Amino acid sequence: MLALLLFLIPLVTGCIAFLLKQGNAAKIWSLLSSLATLGVSVAAAMDKSATARSFHASWLQGLGASFTLSIDGMGAILVLLTGVSLVLVLVSTYRNTYKNPSVYYGLLLLSQAGLMGVFLAMDGLLFYFFWELALIPVYFLSSGWGGERRIQVTFKFFIYTFVGSLIMLVGLLYLYALNPQASFALESLYKVKLNADQQDILFWMFFVAFAIKMPIWPFHTWQPDTYEQSPTSVTMILSGVMVKMGLLGVIRWVVPIFPEAVHHFENVVIGLSVVGMVYASLVALRQDDLKRMVAYSSIAHIGLMCAAIFSVNQEGLQGVMVQLFNHGINIIGLWIVIDAIEQKLGTRKMSELGGMAANAPVLAILLVVMSLANVALPLTNAFIGEFLMFNGLYHFNVWYMAFAGLSIILGAVYTLRMVQKVIYGKENSLTAAMTDLTINQKLMLAGITILIIVFGVYPDPLFKMTQDTVHAIIAQHI
Repeated sequence: MLALLLFLIPLVTGCIAFLLKQGNAAKIWSLLSSLATLGVSVAAAMDKSATARSFHASWLQGLGASFTLSIDGMGAILVLLTGVSLVLVLVSTYRNTYKNPSVYYGLLLLSQAGLMGVFLAMDGLLFYFFWELALIPVYFLSSGWGGERRIQVTFKFFIYTFVGSLIMLVGLLYLYALNPQASFALESLYKVKLNADQQDILFWMFFVAFAIKMPIWPFHTWQPDTYEQSPTSVTMILSGVMVKMGLLGVIRWVVPIFPEAVHHFENVVIGLSVVGMVYASLVALRQDDLKRMVAYSSIAHIGLMCAAIFSVNQEGLQGVMVQLFNHGINIIGLWIVIDAIEQKLGTRKMSELGGMAANAPVLAILLVVMSLANVALPLTNAFIGEFLMFNGLYHFNVWYMAFAGLSIILGAVYTLRMVQKVIYGKENSLTAAMTDLTINQKLMLAGITILIIVFGVYPDPLFKMTQDTVHAIIAQHI
């Protein structure tokens, strides 16, 4: 029942939010909804009973599809991330104002409902339905509340994801046609016998859709523009949670269903991911806009996670599982600081900032904390995940690990350059008027800081939550 509530609460409250006439009421309603969803997410992560963690109902029986939701270890960590993220987003941007707030908050909640569904769906057709439900509200949010180039950028985002989704749908129908049980159930699809040619074709039909959504190089070009032009709260959802849809898709759908094709193309995918990591890090080094710098930084981090998945070993997959959660909260922390700077000064350009530490000391300290977590400094939460992923790559091929390691050095350079340019040096006429974070932003960043430190020194709860899923994937692949 908890699995159903995770999807149902944001869906119902999102529909109600559209009907609220006062913007402030929609904002408070959305916050209450997100807190309720977070409560259910925590309960779902702690409750191990099958009754609480799964839900099954008839749905499109004639097509062999069912409304089946279930929470495994990876699903638990991702619904927890989704629950935490929306609370962080809504509280930290609580003082921001938006046109048509009822529609804005309604779309945010619908997107959360779609994300929950993607992470829980155990039926192929249901998974595709939720995939679109998560993406469509984001199109409208970015095009309606984004920056000056929002229409052009959102159209590009739409084309990329629409083409990816369409290819995946064709692949799903092809896989269904090959299934003698005429079922979209995940367990049934796992048992479909595919020859090498069928695996190769279907592998790319699914992988391209997931590669666009992550994104990895060279499917990434929509991402920096979309992050830059979307309202920051939407960018937080996109980068913190939505990119995990692609990673989950590869782990839950591609690796178990097409194991021979994964082995056949592992060097291609890892090669693309590693090249993308170094490329994105070099481009990040040249950015002046904070949003674009963090966007390219995210491409590098996601590239490492994709490469670690295709190493298909215990260390790499366990590192990815831990990083699914840690990357999400760390990048949302960076976005909160960037949103605070943009809201107060009206710019995100590093060349126009500087010397803010004197007037905004809490902002300066928390920006340093988020930055150190982003570069995976030991004792921060990202360290253990990145260590395991690099270890997994090392066991797969030491040269891949060595080349990917360049992104660590480059990441430290562009991150420390950003910290130096934004908060140190001489203040100017613009930054002299800078004030410190609001109480809402301080509370949310303090919460993220606690998570960074706790999971940095004691990551055991994240390991225990996901180790059964990792063992099952390894067993299936072997």
